[in-house]
Amino acid sequence: MTVQRLSPEILSAMEGAVGQNGIAVEPAGMAKYLGDWAGDYRGSALAVLRPASVGEVQAVMRLCGELGLGVIPQGGNTGLVSGAIDSKGRGLVVVSLERLNTIRQIDTDNFTLQADAGCVLQTIKDVCEAQDCLFPLALGAQGSCQIGGNAATNAGGVNVLRYGMARDLVLGLEVVLADGELWNGFSGLRKNNTGYDLKQLFIGSEGTLGIITGVEVKLFPKPARTETAYLGLASFEAAIALFNQARRDCSDLISAFEIIGSECIELARLIDPATREPVSAPVQVLIELSSSAAIDLSGLLAGFLGDAMENSLVTDAVLAASSVQARSFWAIREGLVEGQAKRGYHVRTDLSVKISDIPALIERARRFVAKEHPGWIPLAYGHAGDGNVHFNVLPPLELAMQEARARGVEVVAGLYEIAVGLGGSISAEHGIGRSRRKEFWAGLSPTHRRMVAALKSALDPKGLMNPGCLLPATETFP
Repeated sequence: MTVQRLSPEILSAMEGAVGQNGIAVEPAGMAKYLGDWAGDYRGSALAVLRPASVGEVQAVMRLCGELGLGVIPQGGNTGLVSGAIDSKGRGLVVVSLERLNTIRQIDTDNFTLQADAGCVLQTIKDVCEAQDCLFPLALGAQGSCQIGGNAATNAGGVNVLRYGMARDLVLGLEVVLADGELWNGFSGLRKNNTGYDLKQLFIGSEGTLGIITGVEVKLFPKPARTETAYLGLASFEAAIALFNQARRDCSDLISAFEIIGSECIELARLIDPATREPVSAPVQVLIELSSSAAIDLSGLLAGFLGDAMENSLVTDAVLAASSVQARSFWAIREGLVEGQAKRGYHVRTDLSVKISDIPALIERARRFVAKEHPGWIPLAYGHAGDGNVHFNVLPPLELAMQEARARGVEVVAGLYEIAVGLGGSISAEHGIGRSRRKEFWAGLSPTHRRMVAALKSALDPKGLMNPGCLLPATETFP
């Protein structure tokens, strides 16, 4: 049965667990924890608890376990799939990790770093840079997202092509389990072939198996050289052909390869009206090479692009002459995302297909929107080098919000069908959360469901960890 209000005795016990400054129960104090960055979701909670130590997280979980209260672990709350927001009013407690924000250790000899789960990603990147190291996870929300949330959602970003997803960068985790017990999975080892790799259970689990309180990550030498270019191409087919050639000619020096449909540029101008396209072409590519060694990246990139233009893969190209110009290129990529949020409600997807299927995905998706939802504006952009396409769709401005959202459900279903029909995934990097839960669960085989249920039952037998996220809230796990 859903709890509607906490008794004075329970509130007193919660305050005892996290201190007077670690609890909020009034609407004003809880407000920022109950809405997502994009404004798509608003939720509710019985209380927001902000533990300031791992011991306090354990105390919170023991108390909630005794009371049978469901818990939503929350990091920077920058997710896009309602993984940390309960919009159904189930009577849950939000546990924010924001006060666990200490860099525990940076080891430049072994290129590792340990941090509290609540450390902001940008803080970690800055600390590493000061030590001539690189932590390569790079997201648009890195100024506010937290490393624990990055691990819990298996965050991606623009550098996946070279360095992998969050799960490829995490060496170890520290996790408070549903019963309040602490699992310390730190070792600092890059090779450790001793049975199950338990940390991988929690990476991408979206807080449904435990609360990550500490993260140990791999570092890399800080790049000494970076070269960036903004390219114009005639089609997405040409963009994928260019990427295939770049992998051969530039090897593993490619740190990013982003594709942008020209229709996206107007969205970037909503953030900065002075935004100018470096090139004029239907499809635009942002490519970046980086190296920590004495390699002539500029010559390598210029030679590669010269060949590409001779072969008519590239119609126009601008090589960044300075770091300022390079940042202006990236501002277009970042601005178009912010511009969509500024414009208002829109259909947002996070599709993944084989790299060679990207042109087919975009072509079929555009055709579907034009036929079934005329007047809606499709946008195609993403991390083409890893098969991830953000195919988003803007409703007509004159369409009433209620109708736009209702139609948006149909648009999403159609786009998911296209991606799955190509053997792809409905979530490349944003996760499942609550907004994609039904589609995710419906797409699993009986064997897959059984294994997921067994894991959930073993680690969270009372079903208190982030109920309704990732897994069906009504599902019975034997």
